[in-house]
Amino acid sequence: MSKQISLAPDYKPSDSEPFMNERQREYFRSKLLAWKDEILKEAKETLVTLQSESENHPDIADRASSETDRAIELRARDRQRKLISKIDAALSRIEDGSYGYCEETGEPISLKRLEARPIATLSLEAQERHERNERVFRDD
Repeated sequence: MSKQISLAPDYKPSDSEPFMNERQREYFRSKLLAWKDEILKEAKETLVTLQSESENHPDIADRASSETDRAIELRARDRQRKLISKIDAALSRIEDGSYGYCEETGEPISLKRLEARPIATLSLEAQERHERNERVFRDD
């Protein structure tokens, strides 16, 4: 595990510094960990809500509405579970030094893209190419 460095509260990665230097890696590590903590906190709140709402609704419409809400919430939690595994993978890439580099081309992923999508594994160009190919080969 790499040593922690402290960042100024207003620090933002910039193209004027070396790509994926120690400060940038720490910045994205902190951003990813905060995102993961937020998701886990929401998941705990959902669990508490689902447990407290397990009362029996005598009205069939209320019961149906409650079941629909529950199904939507569980689907959202499943998406967030998958997101946590992507966050964990990004944290591993920070540790092994491959974070911020396109899996397809090996080129740096723009800081702007990483800021918007810190779990990105493809550069914008590679992602667009991937999506175009997906549309071409998709079964309609």
